[in-house]
Amino acid sequence: MERRVLVTGGAGFIGGHLVRRLLDQDHQVLVVDNFYSGSRSAIESLLGHPRFELLRHDVTFPLYVEVDEIYHLACPASPVFYQRDPVQTTKTSVVGSINMLGLAKRTKSKVLLASTSEVYGDPEVHPQPESYWGHVNPIGIRSCYDEGKRCAETLFFDYRRQHDMPVKVARIFNTYGPGMRPDDGRVVSNFVVSALRGEPITIYGDGTQTRSFCYVEDLVDGLVRLMGTGHEVTGPINLGNPREFTMLELADLVVRLAAEDGVRRRSEIVHRPLPQDDPTQRRPVIAQAEQQLGWRPTVALEDGLRATMTWFRKHLEL
Repeated sequence: MERRVLVTGGAGFIGGHLVRRLLDQDHQVLVVDNFYSGSRSAIESLLGHPRFELLRHDVTFPLYVEVDEIYHLACPASPVFYQRDPVQTTKTSVVGSINMLGLAKRTKSKVLLASTSEVYGDPEVHPQPESYWGHVNPIGIRSCYDEGKRCAETLFFDYRRQHDMPVKVARIFNTYGPGMRPDDGRVVSNFVVSALRGEPITIYGDGTQTRSFCYVEDLVDGLVRLMGTGHEVTGPINLGNPREFTMLELADLVVRLAAEDGVRRRSEIVHRPLPQDDPTQRRPVIAQAEQQLGWRPTVALEDGLRATMTWFRKHLEL
């Protein structure tokens, strides 16, 4: 059944992939983005699509449209962007969520929050289940994003308790794939671009800190499945790949794949001090996603990195 779907932050990395999935499912899609960290090029090829509409708008201001579902992805998600204007980052998470929840209440829409594994902070519990409350520094340089998303989750569940609204909360772990910005500061894009250019790969700390990497198409599948659940399913639900890698393992894999791809100059590994409050371990428990959504990631890291590398090589003309 065709639905009118609003995607805030739809010109971002994950948003662009989600919008294409929704159009493939024959829905009408309205993208709202202020292009702070999103890119017009991410959705430029869709501008002539008969069921696609783009509105330049900041979600910290109210929005009056008629929709059936809302995917609330708006918020810069990488430290490079969210630390550039930390007050605006918090406003986007908090005021933006209030505005989207108000819109959902008026239109009786389902509304999904793209939350983050950053709500767990530098975790003292490993791996991280949804029941873990987190270990977050409320006054650190990352807290504009971490605490902003935690407050957004609070708002979603308070609207649920107060108005019985159909809310969904996804906690997204590290996601990668074609369409990432080369300057977003994320570890996969940093490593891939450096390796393709034969430049040094920078590892912060000793490289033993871990992350779990989920391919973007797997992640989008999880978001769509969560939106499709009944009223009783709210989350929060972890969406991420439970396979864990150290930064050194990731760097070695990227360098090997770059060499197989024809890059002649092998990147050397250089170490820099670990940034403040950077988590040392990050891996999701996805039992809830498996049980409630029938979801589990299927793309292996090596396969996803090959596709990502091919995309970067083409778009950066490397």
